[in-house]
Amino acid sequence: MRSDPLILALPSKGRLMERAGEIFEAAGLTVRKTGHERGYRGEIAGIKGVEIAFLSAAEIAQQLSLGRVHAGITGADLLHESGAVASGRIELLRPLGFGGADVVVAVPECWVDVSSMGDLEEVAAIFTREHSRRLRVATKYINLTRRYFADKGVTGYRIVESLGATEGTVAAGTAELIVDITSTGTTLKANHFKMLDDGLILKSEAMLAKSAKAAWQKDKQTVLEEIVLSLDPDC
Repeated sequence: MRSDPLILALPSKGRLMERAGEIFEAAGLTVRKTGHERGYRGEIAGIKGVEIAFLSAAEIAQQLSLGRVHAGITGADLLHESGAVASGRIELLRPLGFGGADVVVAVPECWVDVSSMGDLEEVAAIFTREHSRRLRVATKYINLTRRYFADKGVTGYRIVESLGATEGTVAAGTAELIVDITSTGTTLKANHFKMLDDGLILKSEAMLAKSAKAAWQKDKQTVLEEIVLSLDPDC
């Protein structure tokens, strides 16, 4: 009886999709779509028992967490934000050397006396006394922000979920500081932000990960090991 395939999730668009395709091709693994060219399913030429699911980077983290795909490539920031790495629902297999960016705490450049998370806690206390409300932190990384701020002892804040360009929230008057991802820092500087000295929450890059919640028969594990070995012969 034919077993269900290993489902491998790959990014469906953008630079992550392009670079993932390039490293697979360089490893001799040709990924091709099946059915309609604009469809969201594919295969790896020459490897049986593998179905490619093309998903957004955020969906890949979610589907790995739920066990609906066996393995996938997405940003480490999204995997850690999901909470599934810390809980053991997702296992990180290996970094892939592209998609590098940092998740950071950034405050307006005009906050000349604020350079650390400790300074931020002091400012938060003053802000609350003067304005009768807490500092607002705009971010898409709600879980990472909460964990990092708790670890640094910063409590006088509340999170404002960012649904658009996070760096624009302070100018719009909806937040006082931000937690955002940056690759070069150029956008932060252009919007008059500075990263706190100890404000690096996470160094992220594209990551190959597997789901601990998915159904893992021996044949699926064997196929995944074959793919990992092809991507990194020295592993």
